[in-house]
Parts: sequence; C-alpha cells; structure tokens
Amino acid sequence: MRRKWFMLLVGLLAVIALSACGSKSKDDVIKDLNGKIEEMKGYKATAKMTLEMGAEPQIYEIEVWHKDPSYYRVNLKNAQKDQSQMILRNDEGVFVLTPALNKSFRFQSDWPQNSSQAYLYESLVKDIVEDKVAKFSETKNHYVFETKTRYQNNQMLPTQEITLKKSDLSPVSVKVMDTDKNALVKVEFSEVKFNASFDKKDFDMQKNMTGAQLHVPVLAEVDNEEFSVKYPSEFPGANLVDEKELKTDNGKRVILTYDGEKSFTLIQEKSVVMPVSTFTTVKGEPVDLGFTIGALSNNTIKWTYQGVDYVIASTDLTKKELVEVAQSVQESTVK
Repeated sequence: MRRKWFMLLVGLLAVIALSACGSKSKDDVIKDLNGKIEEMKGYKATAKMTLEMGAEPQIYEIEVWHKDPSYYRVNLKNAQKDQSQMILRNDEGVFVLTPALNKSFRFQSDWPQNSSQAYLYESLVKDIVEDKVAKFSETKNHYVFETKTRYQNNQMLPTQEITLKKSDLSPVSVKVMDTDKNALVKVEFSEVKFNASFDKKDFDMQKNMTGAQLHVPVLAEVDNEEFSVKYPSEFPGANLVDEKELKTDNGKRVILTYDGEKSFTLIQEKSVVMPVSTFTTVKGEPVDLGFTIGALSNNTIKWTYQGVDYVIASTDLTKKELVEVAQSVQESTVK
C-alpha cells in the first residue's frame, strides 16, 4: 500500500515539475521573439483594423507583405468608403499609393522603424523588446504584453495590448489605447504565414499601382458634388480669423486661417485624378492618421480623404501638433 502511495506521489511531483518546465517567463518569451525575428526571412499577414476615433467606427482590411530586411507592401482597404491605399518600401524609397486617383507620394524615410505600426509584426516585437517595464501575462494559448507605443502622438495613444500565440509567437490581436485604457485602434489578425517567398518585383511601385487598379479602378473624375468644409476641433493657441473660398477649374478651394501663438493654415479642395500615374517626392515621412496615410514634413501635413485634398501648413506647430490637428479635422463635424 505504501509503495502504491509512494508511486502516486512520485507521479504527481513529475507532473508538477513538467508543468513548471513548460511555463515561460517574460524574459524567455522575449528571447524567443528576438530569435524569431533574426531567423525570419519575411511573412504575409491579413488582418482587420477597427478605428474608434470618430463618430462611427472605421473598418479596414489589411494585407501585409514583408521581405527581409527592408521591403514592405501594406495594402489598406476601407470597404465601407470604397477607399484603398498602399504603402510600399523598396530600394527607391517609401511610396504611398492612392490607386483610384493615380497618385503616389515618394518619401526618403526610415519608415517603419521610426514609429509603432500595429499591423507590422517586427514593429510589435520591437515595442515589446524596448519597453523594459512592459507588463506580461499568459492564458492557456496566448502570451499577452502591455507596452508603451512609439507614435508621434503617443500622448493620445500611449499604450497597447499585444496578444501572441504560444505555438508560433504569431500575432493574434493588438489594442492601442488612450490614457483611459479605451481601445481606439484594434487589429485582429486572421492569417500569418512566416517565411513566405517573394520576388523582387512584388515590391515594384508601378506593378503594384497597376495591380491595385484592377481592384480599385482609376476614377474617370472625382464626384462633382461640392464637398462640405471641415474644421479642426483641436487648434492649440489659435483662433479662426479668416475663411476664403476661391473658384478653381476643379470646383472650389477653401482656405482657413488660424492666428495666434500656434498659427496655421488649412486648405481643402477636390482631388484631381491624374491622367497618368505620377508621384510627388516629399521631404518627410508617411504618417498613419488612422483614417488615411498622410505626408508629414517639418512645416506641412498633406492627406487625401473621400475625394478631398487637405493641407495644413504652419511654422509654429510641431510635427506632433500637425498630426493632432489633422486627426481632429476628420473627427470633427462640418460647421
């Protein structure tokens, strides 16, 4: 009888020992993530991104291709608004394509290394590794990290919750949160294929512009209906002092002038569909505004949304403030 109980006790201790060996610490998981990144040659991922920054949630379908070390292709499509944009990085630079308008911006930028990117795996790993005080927990099938973000406007979105599969460390979901821990950006990954194979031409600008236009054809022209003027809800240290409306060949151009300690000018006009694919070189960087990708430089930020071109110019606003004002334009209601 004693022998029987002794054997049962030995078996129980063995199970406990095995369980303890199977549990990984935060440092163990981070070490595994670093190893994963070092070995990874590239990946393909599909995800859904939900933005809770405006009056209504905006939902984007995202397809990510990454070929080590620095080739990227990120396709973002808003099915509700029939909008599509693509971010490309190749040897020629970083491009933001708007296929329906036959337009693209080209940047000499270190994107995506310069900021958090909720839909890029290696960016999420970097956020985890660099935050020495990141919170760590686990469930039966997942590891969960809560980290600081590296956004230009990270005072608005300072933290994120990153959930990874235990089986292969692939991303499951990301929640980017405001100071009250409300998730304003949610990314849910549906498929991640590590070590996917690519051809160099897969990241060619012209090939991707043409390919994207098969799904989102070039518009014959932008809707002639007059657009509603939008006003920023954030304008630190400035007041609206002038509003001008000018007639153009394409309709109207509206110029809003804000004066004060943080003066700036906001210009809005209908987008023009280019007859042939062209790109504009920008001394700056692409910036994710949530609803679209903008072009940010030292003194200006430009973006296109729902057939309207926007430009904010200022010698007083910092880059961070330019982004915040731009985001508030789309969050606001028309006056």
